[in-house]
Amino acid sequence: MARIETDICVIGAGSGGLSVAAGAVQMGARVVLVEGGAMGGDCLNAGCVPSKALLAAAARAAAMAGGLGVAPAAAAVDFAAAKDHVAATIAAIAPHDSEERFEGLGVTVIRDWARFVSPREVAAGGRTVRARRFVIATGSRPLVPPLPGLDGIPFHTNETIFADRSRPGHLLVLGGGPVGAEMAQAHRRLGSEVTVIEGATVLGREDRELAGVVAARLRAEGVAIAERAMASAVRGGVGAIEVVTADGRRFAGTHLLIAVGRKPNLERLDLAAAGIAAGPGGVKVDARLRSTNRRVFAVGDAAGGLQFTHVAGYHAGIVIRQAVLGLPARLRDDHIPRVTYTDPELAQVGLTEAEARAAHGDRLRVIRIPYADSDRARAGGRTEGLVKLMAVAGRPVGVGIAGERAGELVGLWALAIAARLPLSAVAGMVAPYPTLGEMSKRAAGAYFSPRLFGNPLLQRVVRGIQRWLP
Repeated sequence: MARIETDICVIGAGSGGLSVAAGAVQMGARVVLVEGGAMGGDCLNAGCVPSKALLAAAARAAAMAGGLGVAPAAAAVDFAAAKDHVAATIAAIAPHDSEERFEGLGVTVIRDWARFVSPREVAAGGRTVRARRFVIATGSRPLVPPLPGLDGIPFHTNETIFADRSRPGHLLVLGGGPVGAEMAQAHRRLGSEVTVIEGATVLGREDRELAGVVAARLRAEGVAIAERAMASAVRGGVGAIEVVTADGRRFAGTHLLIAVGRKPNLERLDLAAAGIAAGPGGVKVDARLRSTNRRVFAVGDAAGGLQFTHVAGYHAGIVIRQAVLGLPARLRDDHIPRVTYTDPELAQVGLTEAEARAAHGDRLRVIRIPYADSDRARAGGRTEGLVKLMAVAGRPVGVGIAGERAGELVGLWALAIAARLPLSAVAGMVAPYPTLGEMSKRAAGAYFSPRLFGNPLLQRVVRGIQRWLP
């Protein structure tokens, strides 16, 4: 078996692995990249990119609803063409993640599944790769629950639904998390009947007030939502599927999408051969993203924790700092934003209100700025939602936003929390008028309002200053 000696061996060509490989090789390290599946990983091929492309097509259809003086019109949806847009979007981005590009950067790319054969070696593609450092970036895949009857029923996950060019008559979505909510709205807007079946509550990880804004819009658009409906069995066949819940409810549809979570891709790696501990959530890592084998790091979904493309990219930076530059770096997650790309969007960075109350008690101040108070939102006829700021001792500890362009608005707050900026920095910025961004400035300013307006002591001081001024 041929042997390769290298500085860094990256296993997995998703967002985290590609970021490590590209950064390391351009800084001068020798890099081997091993990928047995599609280059670009889940984000490019079955996650972020195709889902946002389908949502964009659905938004075009929804825009035909009219309003603001424009008469509504029935959208003539070509579902297959919408899926062609999804495929074209993937194809346009794919060259950036391609084997050819990375080989052009100087990376040795092996298209095969990797398997550890020792603490310092993996086997892949008929070769043995010995490296100073390894990075496990194998991502995750959809979790398929062991429901009775499911093994005999055709169903979709995010890995298969984007390739299906036929519009479902009635899509049953099992799971009301971000993937379930996004795909429910997209398919409803593109002409399918949709029922979301959720064992707890829709967007249950998010702030209840903000999640309620999204759920209300989904229902208003005709998405049926069944909460506290724990699926217990699946019955039927092609075109006639029934989901049965533990409390006896039955939901019938033509197609089924499973969106109940994800599990890390670790089975092929033979981690035990390298002395790497792992659990159901992923590789066990420390605050430096090192595994129990100190030569091996894990990033992204493989490392457990937050499962987002931007988190994998953040992890990559931490690993590069250590494995390439030999500098210290430690993980933090209080500044990591997340977004559900429904319409309206739901964005969060830092603590939710419930989490902040549990952590800070009476020291917490919660400030709400409704979209209805924004002149820009009024002008655009999109007044649903709010900006919710959680603040302690003059600093933001969390911000949640439900409303139009929430994913763009949360970026300012991600910076503020990452840089540990005081609220005075946000309150002091000049936001262009009229923009939705003014709501963030207003939220920060509202923290100081009780001290500045209606304060008897300050009013006496100001009266004294006014008498003194010439």
